[in-house]
Amino acid sequence: MTEKRLNTLKPGENYTAQELDSFVSTTDVVLLSNNDNQLFTDPEREYKVTMEFNGFFEHSSDDGEKYFREKKAYVVEKV
Repeated sequence: MTEKRLNTLKPGENYTAQELDSFVSTTDVVLLSNNDNQLFTDPEREYKVTMEFNGFFEHSSDDGEKYFREKKAYVVEKV
């Protein structure tokens, strides 16, 4: 059976941890989860994408400045 590869996540949609794991392994994105570090512990657990951002601010430890990174970021919540 061929596994469907995700190329984007849609707010309001549910995805399994396994689908999210595959997505972040092949796509340069950030996932923020309300499930602490347990996001990938149960492959069948479902998460809902609640928000999507085109970038975020990041603090540089090198020069102390803040920089905007243009990188997709998604907020996911355990269903």
